[in-house]
Amino acid sequence: MSTPESKGSPVHVESQDHLEQLVSEHDVVLVDFHADWCGPCKMLEPTVEEIAAETDALVLKVDIDELQELARDEGVRSVPTLQFYQGGEQAKRVIGVQDKDDLLDIIEELSN
Repeated sequence: MSTPESKGSPVHVESQDHLEQLVSEHDVVLVDFHADWCGPCKMLEPTVEEIAAETDALVLKVDIDELQELARDEGVRSVPTLQFYQGGEQAKRVIGVQDKDDLLDIIEELSN
């Protein structure tokens, strides 16, 4: 089941409940934990936006300054942190700027 905002561009997460709801409603989810002051996050942003546009995975953005408690609960200690979920469960986590092909490989793996 996909929601209208899930195709084409990343969805801004507003709360822990919002995150849990979106993760539970979609098969494969990529969550980008980021911060406005983070240079590597800005470098990764176009890649994350392309993945949102080009794949069936739901892409979520979590601003760690806005949602500090959520980031802490998820164990995010550095940004960017990318968490992948499959079937509502965390499946993989990568930290730092990543190559787009590597991220697409993870999504492909989780989609099968």
